[in-house]
Amino acid sequence: MKLNHINLVVANVEKTTKFFQTYFGFKCVDVKGDYIVSVLKGEGNFTLVLMKNREGTPAYPEAFHIGFMLDTIEQVNDIYQRLKTGGIVGEQEPRKIRDSFGFYFSYENLMIEVGHYYE
Repeated sequence: MKLNHINLVVANVEKTTKFFQTYFGFKCVDVKGDYIVSVLKGEGNFTLVLMKNREGTPAYPEAFHIGFMLDTIEQVNDIYQRLKTGGIVGEQEPRKIRDSFGFYFSYENLMIEVGHYYE
């Protein structure tokens, strides 16, 4: 069975849509209303739906996160540098985490992991 979509609630749909397009290669295929909902398509036809939270800033449970596991350590370092140049991540550089090499960061109250599993 394949997970093919996820709906995330965010405070600023337009800003978060641009973030996923800029740094993770998603393409926005639909916007409803004035960025109340946006639908993005990613690698493997994965659908990411971003929805505006009606009650301000959304709160996810502790340790909830989404992850992008990449093919190489070089790809992890590349996206880290792009995010750092964009002012998104701080000084905590990618490192060994359990059985992977990567980093975590927060964007719009959403924790995101970028990593590469060691073989």
